[in-house]
Amino acid sequence: MSFDPTAFNKSYAGFLFDMDGTILNSLAAAERVWGRWATRHGLDLAAFLPTMHGKRGIDTIAGLDLPGIDPVAEAAEILRGEIEDVAGVVAIDGAADFLAALPADRWAIVTSAPVDLARARLRAAGIPQPRLMVTAEDVEVGKPDPQCYLLGAERLGFGPGEMLVFEDVLAGVAAGEAAGADVVVVTATHERSLETSHPTIRDYTGMSVVVEPGGRLSIRARGEAA
Repeated sequence: MSFDPTAFNKSYAGFLFDMDGTILNSLAAAERVWGRWATRHGLDLAAFLPTMHGKRGIDTIAGLDLPGIDPVAEAAEILRGEIEDVAGVVAIDGAADFLAALPADRWAIVTSAPVDLARARLRAAGIPQPRLMVTAEDVEVGKPDPQCYLLGAERLGFGPGEMLVFEDVLAGVAAGEAAGADVVVVTATHERSLETSHPTIRDYTGMSVVVEPGGRLSIRARGEAA
């Protein structure tokens, strides 16, 4: 079993999922595209690549403050490359079945990726397109700002305190915390442990969802009675 079921002892009105590293693994594809860009601009790959996950591309580029660089144009170039390169993008173990078991109006994807990239990676991973999604275009400020998760909760029709956020990187965890949601950290793509006080799961194997009377959601070990 990849998780401790005793960590999930409450129910929620809805679940909000980050995408990359949380329900699918796009690490190799993203680092291929960003690695080429970083090399072209003389960046130290080992130092740079860990910093670009979980944030909007435009925010990553703007934060570097490179001379003579237009973050909007550079982000658009990287986006084209990422949409074209989805080789090796796969679902996190158990994620597709777990999502399929959720009522369509009780979960959403909340990603820093632009919508076209999000849809391309979901297709590549074999994950059906969700009914509700918050993407880079929907917010003025990206993660770790909580705007995206506040909007995700709003689109589901509930307060953020009624949400469980699934995340994999510090920027996203911080966004979920600041929104007032509970957070669970998915570690499937982690090479190093993420220091966190939140419950962690490696993947979604061994997990099942219980839809309670009134539609609230809770997590159980597969085969465990509700």
